[in-house]
Amino acid sequence: MPIACARHILVKTEKQAQELKEKIAKGADFGQLAKKFSQCPSAKKGGDLGELRPGQMVKAFDNIVFKKAILKVHGPVKTKFGYHLIQTIYRH
Repeated sequence: MPIACARHILVKTEKQAQELKEKIAKGADFGQLAKKFSQCPSAKKGGDLGELRPGQMVKAFDNIVFKKAILKVHGPVKTKFGYHLIQTIYRH
């Protein structure tokens, strides 16, 4: 079964997620933005979710973590929790 390590930023609006994604594209630090803006308890760790297995997160999240390019910031991805920016650190 694959394992992936990911981090994310969870916010309430798509607009805010898009603004944060643009800041990251211009060189802002993902971890610092996660600490400041993310609504998830993982914010304390810069958005780090640790190692994940398929099925631990909602399907939309898994689709990014296990299928999309590593180290790229993906999103905004809408789930019942809000809007995520997701970055997969590694996968094996």
